Amino acid sequence: MSLSGLDFVELGQVFTFAKTVGETDIVLFAGITGDFSDTHVNEQYMQEKSSIGKRIAHGALTVGYMSTVSTISIAHIIHKEGLSDFPVSAGYDRVRFLKPVILGDTITARYTIASIDKERGRSVAKVEVFNQHNELVAVSEHIMRWAKKLSSAKDAA
Repeated sequence: MSLSGLDFVELGQVFTFAKTVGETDIVLFAGITGDFSDTHVNEQYMQEKSSIGKRIAHGALTVGYMSTVSTISIAHIIHKEGLSDFPVSAGYDRVRFLKPVILGDTITARYTIASIDKERGRSVAKVEVFNQHNELVAVSEHIMRWAKKLSSAKDAA
């Protein structure tokens, strides 16, 4: 009997990922994406021109941390024997950046399973990102699709 990975997903399950956002994170992310906006890489600019006064992390980097916690949410499932499907991110809805993430902030991304739809083969999680002051800095909904595995000659034998 084959099982769906969704059989191991439970409403209300919570997963977290925490990280201090450092200089290396910002510089490498800027290099990877090509986003060298002064808001991310120019401390002097932010001191002189911004009410924030310090450099901020890329919003897309924060979404990257959301992706990390989504991966953590499936780590206990993906290597189980006999699964008929596998998880694939179908994307993020209602992504909102509520407060800036300042260089040096320690963020915690919290991923809470909000709904499971076995007929459609998907789960939805509420994702919240907090800074070290427990301020909500970003939110989204993540859709995880559980794709059917393709059959192979090995499976037919």
